[in-house]
Amino acid sequence: MARKEPPPKQEEGAPEWLTTFSDLMSLLLTFFVLLLSFANMDIQKFQDMLGSIKDAFGVQVKRQQADYVAFSPSKYESKVKLTKQDKDILGMVLTVKSLLTDVQQQTPMDISSEDNGVLIRIQSDVIFKKGTAKLLPSSKKVLDSIIKLLKKNDWMVAIRGHTDDIEAKNSKYSSAWELSTARAAAVLRYLLEKGKFNPRRFKAEGYADTLPIVPNISEKNRQKNRRVEFYFYRPNV
Repeated sequence: MARKEPPPKQEEGAPEWLTTFSDLMSLLLTFFVLLLSFANMDIQKFQDMLGSIKDAFGVQVKRQQADYVAFSPSKYESKVKLTKQDKDILGMVLTVKSLLTDVQQQTPMDISSEDNGVLIRIQSDVIFKKGTAKLLPSSKKVLDSIIKLLKKNDWMVAIRGHTDDIEAKNSKYSSAWELSTARAAAVLRYLLEKGKFNPRRFKAEGYADTLPIVPNISEKNRQKNRRVEFYFYRPNV
């Protein structure tokens, strides 16, 4: 009587193709999260960006709640498209971050997208002595990096000075308007003299204490409100 062979042993766990698919989805999700943190775009523009590249990955963006993005496999069914303006702004953000990486590690600054361009925000204490519009020696490294950025791009730039609600009272300036405007002008003068730029690319603006980021209720908050902003934009964006 022939001896019967035992049936082949069934492998336990998920099929190999499912493991590979899960790894792929994890990598895609990691890529999108990394891109979001790097670009510092708001959630609306990030969703639009995902919609524009979904064809390359066969992914559909579903708008669920404002604080997260859900993904599901799709066969090219997203109506979300990235506009030319959004592409331009995203490109500007990535350019600014890549060119200012070194100085950003040493100088606190915020880089964010705006409706028509990119905004760099630096605390005034990094550039000016409190209550004055005289540039600190340490500010030149920061301003030189701005010059480098402008030389590599044909952007326009608006330089904006901001103060807190009490800084001007302890300075030689009679009002916060004069102090904030003088600071914007001092930065503009340095960029023009050293960078040899066309003055038509620039404008200087002073906002006094009219646009605080946070309420002026503590010294920590006032330090945040004392700032210089560089707003980069293209005339056609």
